[in-house]
Amino acid sequence: MHIKYKREIATMMAMVLLLTAVPFTSYATTTQEKLNQAEEEKKNTEGKLDDAKENIDGLKEEQNTLKGELSNLNSQLSQVSSNLSELESQISTKELEIDVTQQALDEAMQLEKEQYEAMKKRIQFMYERQDFMLMEMLVQSDSFGDFLNFNDYVEQLSEYDRKMLEEYQATIVTIEEEKQRLQEEKEELESLKAQAEVEKSRVAGMVSSTSNNIAAYSDQISEAEAEALAYEQQIKEQEENIEYLKKKLAEEIAMSQLSASSAKRDISEVSFADGDRYLLATLIYCEAGGEPYEGQLAVGAVVINRVLSSVYPDTVVGVIYQSGQFSPVASGRLALALADGRATASCYKAADEAMAGVTNVGNCVYFRTPIAGLTGKQIGGHIFY
Repeated sequence: MHIKYKREIATMMAMVLLLTAVPFTSYATTTQEKLNQAEEEKKNTEGKLDDAKENIDGLKEEQNTLKGELSNLNSQLSQVSSNLSELESQISTKELEIDVTQQALDEAMQLEKEQYEAMKKRIQFMYERQDFMLMEMLVQSDSFGDFLNFNDYVEQLSEYDRKMLEEYQATIVTIEEEKQRLQEEKEELESLKAQAEVEKSRVAGMVSSTSNNIAAYSDQISEAEAEALAYEQQIKEQEENIEYLKKKLAEEIAMSQLSASSAKRDISEVSFADGDRYLLATLIYCEAGGEPYEGQLAVGAVVINRVLSSVYPDTVVGVIYQSGQFSPVASGRLALALADGRATASCYKAADEAMAGVTNVGNCVYFRTPIAGLTGKQIGGHIFY
């Protein structure tokens, strides 16, 4: 029933695992390898964190540059707006001056018209009644001198009319020239105002664009900071994992030393259960299926050495399924191989010899792929220790 249950579980995993199948070599993964891998992953994550922090610093530096530019642009915008307000004030003043000048011009033209009309009436009157006036002046004059004085008065009156008319006409010309000058000044101010409005629009556009860029950098900085925070959390978890693996490795070394100094049963004292042969042969296939026969036998011997040791479970099932000991168990490859019956004839032969007490690795209870500084007996692609 135990094997059948495992077959049913393995069948459900088969479709996924078969899609990722690769040519078979060696699958032994020890705690030391996991520790090395964890430290390498932590190193990579630290590198990513450094890159993220450098990116944040760069983004903040660029954002600060933009903030400086924005400050300058706001100053420019304030100055342009102030200039524009001053020009608008000057234009209003100029328009008022033009209105006043126009009013003076209208008054001068009215006076000129009135003077002209009055002069025309006097001239007409004198022309139409000149004979009567001469007779009246002669009659009313006491002497010829009075007559001449009266005649001078008439001439002076005519001269006064002409003089006043000329003065009014000159005033009109002066006022028109002043109005023209004010109009030209107003047009110049309006041209400057139009330029100022264009400049204000340009600077305001740059302010808006720069503000948007600063906001975009804020978003990027937030994303980068979130990424850095995630890397910091990942590093924390990796450090915890490394500490766990170091502790586990120390426990394994201690277990290996303890096993070497502890009491051991003789192979004759072991009672193998139904299915132990099938289970051991399949584990050998998973761990050393691509190794020479000596390597397959050595893997089987490690399992049996643990069964014989007083510090490990005393059954093949207990040893193989002990938590965290053999990577094919955790990865599901053992379950798949059990379901498919993948163990080869040489794997069965190695299992039979190991279960008979044959060992080519002495009392070794661990194996792994070679790493620098690890001593033990090397067979094929594994170090046994």
